[in-house]
Amino acid sequence: MRSEVVDDMHDPQEGVTPDGLIRTGAARDAIASTWLSVLQAATDAVAGQVSWHVYGPVATGCAVVGRSDVDLLCVGLPAPKAERISIDLSTRFSEMCREVTIAPAGWEGLEAEGDEAHGLRVFLRHYCVHLAGDDPARDLPAFPADERAARGFNGDIARHLQQWQKDAEGDADPALLATRIARKTLLAVAGLVSIRDVTWTTDRRASARRWGQLEPGVPVDTLVDWLDTPTRDQAEIHRILERLVADVVQRFRSEVGLWHP
Repeated sequence: MRSEVVDDMHDPQEGVTPDGLIRTGAARDAIASTWLSVLQAATDAVAGQVSWHVYGPVATGCAVVGRSDVDLLCVGLPAPKAERISIDLSTRFSEMCREVTIAPAGWEGLEAEGDEAHGLRVFLRHYCVHLAGDDPARDLPAFPADERAARGFNGDIARHLQQWQKDAEGDADPALLATRIARKTLLAVAGLVSIRDVTWTTDRRASARRWGQLEPGVPVDTLVDWLDTPTRDQAEIHRILERLVADVVQRFRSEVGLWHP
């Protein structure tokens, strides 16, 4: 599952049903006809035992031509092939969207136990619209907006922190690294806000504002700034990782829980 989950053009229908289940606006009839050529090109790129899905602003009807990504998930597609197709489609449709992203997933993960597999099932059920191939979400129930779902989405935040620390010591592009840090960490903040407020959201900016009310001593404004203007200052990246991100990881560990090794 792609760690970002959704684009910043946020789904206004996301929330919780009266029964405490996750609600989103992802639906086939929400997809504007503008995007059908891109989606068709993607599903035509691979035949065989794969399952194509679209998520993000295209799936919720919030996409804007020239500003949005086209976010796809393909079950059964190897990662190297997903990257090649993504590059090709991004080039072909560069005037329509910022990027065509393809998140690969394995069939085996759908039946597995554990938080990661649960997160994938929740994501398929509530955030994805099926496009082609067998639909693994067809018989999935609606899922509760609870700690397990939040953990399934962002319980890997500590693993990401470890990787970011390694990347910051290497030759990774600072701006790209800052963007990854901001997007993933703010999604973890959204998970914390969801649990504390007994709601469900993946809205990074709204969650950051609410977090400032819940935890005024732990502001995440810098990460919000990085969504728009990522820093290239490596010293600043190190400082944010060691303090702010590490604090979010610790709170997520104690309040929601992390994936087991």
